[in-house]
Amino acid sequence: MPLPIAPAGEEFTVKKVIADEKNKRHLENLGITIGSRLTLLSQVGGSVIVRVKDGRLAIDRSLAMKILV
Repeated sequence: MPLPIAPAGEEFTVKKVIADEKNKRHLENLGITIGSRLTLLSQVGGSVIVRVKDGRLAIDRSLAMKILV
């Protein structure tokens, strides 16, 4: 399921990233790769807030829809 549809407060494993190479590299630099664990914290406006490793990230909803968990 796409990340923004997942229930908040739960930890998920990234199964697939459906994005162009530029966005895939950007997400990899942020620590979001296939097999990585992340926690969906909340959705505020057009952003999705996730915890990756020890940090929190705000990801645009359209990009977050390309992250399948």
